[in-house]
Amino acid sequence: MKIIHMISGGDVGGAKTHVLSLLAGLNKTETVHMICFTEGPFAAEARQLGIPTTVIEDNDLFGTRKRILAMIRHDGYQVIHCHGARANLMGMLLQKKAGVPVISTIHSDYKLDYMGRPLAALTYGNINKFALPRFDAWIGVSAGMTNLLISRGFDPQRIYTLYNGVDFSKPCDPVPRGEYLERLGFAEDNVVFGIAARINPVKDMTTLVRAFAQAVKECPNIRLAIAGDGEQEAEIRSLAASVCPKGTVAFIGWEADIDSFYNAVDVNVLTSLSETFPYALTEGARMHCATISSQVGGVPWLIDDGFNGLLFPAQDVQKLAEHMIFFAEHPEERAAMGEKLYEKTRRDFSLDAMLAKQKSIYETIIRRAARPKFRRDGVVICGAYGKGNSGDNAILNAIVEQLRHIDPDLPICALSRDPMETKLCANINSVHSFNIFKIGRLLRRCRLYISGGGTLMQDATSTRSLLYYLFSIRQAAFHGCKIMLYGCGVGPISRPRNQKRAGKVLDRCADIISVRDRYSIEILHQLGVTRPEIHLNADPALLIDPPDTDELRAYLRRCGLTDGKRYMMMAVRPWEGFDEKVAAFADAADYAHREYGLIPILYAMEPNRDEAAAKAVAAKVKGPHLVLSAGINGGEILALVRRMSLVVSMRLHTLIFASGQGVPMVGVVYDPKVSGFLDYLGQELYLPLAEVNAAALGDLIDAAIAEEPFGAENIERLRRLSRKNEELAKRLLE
Repeated sequence: MKIIHMISGGDVGGAKTHVLSLLAGLNKTETVHMICFTEGPFAAEARQLGIPTTVIEDNDLFGTRKRILAMIRHDGYQVIHCHGARANLMGMLLQKKAGVPVISTIHSDYKLDYMGRPLAALTYGNINKFALPRFDAWIGVSAGMTNLLISRGFDPQRIYTLYNGVDFSKPCDPVPRGEYLERLGFAEDNVVFGIAARINPVKDMTTLVRAFAQAVKECPNIRLAIAGDGEQEAEIRSLAASVCPKGTVAFIGWEADIDSFYNAVDVNVLTSLSETFPYALTEGARMHCATISSQVGGVPWLIDDGFNGLLFPAQDVQKLAEHMIFFAEHPEERAAMGEKLYEKTRRDFSLDAMLAKQKSIYETIIRRAARPKFRRDGVVICGAYGKGNSGDNAILNAIVEQLRHIDPDLPICALSRDPMETKLCANINSVHSFNIFKIGRLLRRCRLYISGGGTLMQDATSTRSLLYYLFSIRQAAFHGCKIMLYGCGVGPISRPRNQKRAGKVLDRCADIISVRDRYSIEILHQLGVTRPEIHLNADPALLIDPPDTDELRAYLRRCGLTDGKRYMMMAVRPWEGFDEKVAAFADAADYAHREYGLIPILYAMEPNRDEAAAKAVAAKVKGPHLVLSAGINGGEILALVRRMSLVVSMRLHTLIFASGQGVPMVGVVYDPKVSGFLDYLGQELYLPLAEVNAAALGDLIDAAIAEEPFGAENIERLRRLSRKNEELAKRLLE
């Protein structure tokens, strides 16, 4: 591949480290060329690393553009990769003429980059705001930055995440700790907290100094080392002199020997208001430093709070001081967390991993740029999305993953009541479910319309929702889309008029109907649906099986789950007659704890609706228990379900997730879809909501605990059926 990089050339800190290490690594296998707009240390260091570098200091924008265009055409560069405001401006000017993708790496929040510098914010800040949305793709240096870009309206399908990588093969020969500390006026037995960053408002060293001032009163042996310079340096020096004991704070200035700095400090601290994925943390991790950081940007993807480091809310002086005192008083925890962070950084955030991911991103961008411009392309997915239901979001993730397996470059858009939630959940485009003009334009261009995500074809909740989904299917057919109902449920449809409407639309418009249980097949037959292909498969959510990662283990710890203890999930929801059964659910929860040592977790799968019901049961539980609400992350839901010893649920998707993880389960049937699914599995441990009482639930809990678990063979059978949905969609797309 041939890639041309552009950067101002005056950059320092993380952006400089990222670009130079990236290009030095890429230069070994790819053709790269760097253009700087300022001569200086950045360009000189690039040349020392063997990176082909050209400096263009001409202030004539169009003359510079002409010169760069000539280079691109002469050498056949395939991608223009920009870093920073000046490069972004030039990238925008080159975009139409160059005929190749123009992309930008977002190293930090461009709206905060020039905090405290009003002239720079007016010029460079506005350049970024204007230029960036026009690019072909963007790279965020953390998942947090990716989410930030999505929240600002950038196309999720053109955003890539590339974490900063640390070169663990680089020789490390730091100055001995005692010698370095002696230079600072510190003793070797001091517990030293250190920060290496520019001293500017974004880094918020005011919070750092004030927290240290509190902590040093409790722990007189601690010290603070600040490595960096910047526009706030005089202000922070003055603050430290006024609130900290003399000789406890050292200002080092800009430190080139960063390995020696991190070797000397015991705890690496970062207090930023905004970050992407800071090198300050990974470089400290390379030296086995314990770490405290503000919980911003991509930091939580590296630091698992309480496991390999400590996090605090930005600007929370009190919490930061508490963390400092904890590390000062617990040297064994400092060492343990520093080692855990080193292991995670070495495994997941190495330079080699960064280079491999960057090459993959380039290949994808180049491939997508060469994708033929079809008259029809892409998929529109319609379902009950954007309502805060984590089960529906998990289904959407599973459908998207299967479609990406068919074609990794396929444009996908979901209709949602909350498009931003859906974009963040699935990293696809989304428009509001009732934006008929945008939906019409989408349907005229897309190839396949998918109706998927639970049980949409039913009138138990309302006729209105059924009419909406039927109308959407008719519109898709009118615009010439292929139509598939994707691993969903059908029914109940009780009203005769609704039965007639649903049967007519599905029979005339659908090409393939894939359902997840036999009950749905029976409903389709009753509706007189005969023309489409009908397949009995399984719910796409069964394919979600996240690996056991540090992040998911940290999530379980944040939920309050403790190693060595056993838990039972009870997922309830409001429904007619539920209020009379609250005490029975609570008694059953206490029974499970008393008889089997299972700690009940009252779980709100759809927080907006279920949380009140879960809390009502919890209020009557006498023994230990937890109340938890689902987020939008399907992986977290599955990790939680997988940790359970038993699931008792009214919510169908909790039962589906339990079956996919082989967790014993008991169903409470408020809708025939619940019993239909359990019958399909051959699971008889369920009872109608109307028949719920403490004794009946206790008997089912006894039977579920005694019953042989849902085996790996059955789980794999369900997953094979779920994968057939993908095969059917592929046929329609072809």
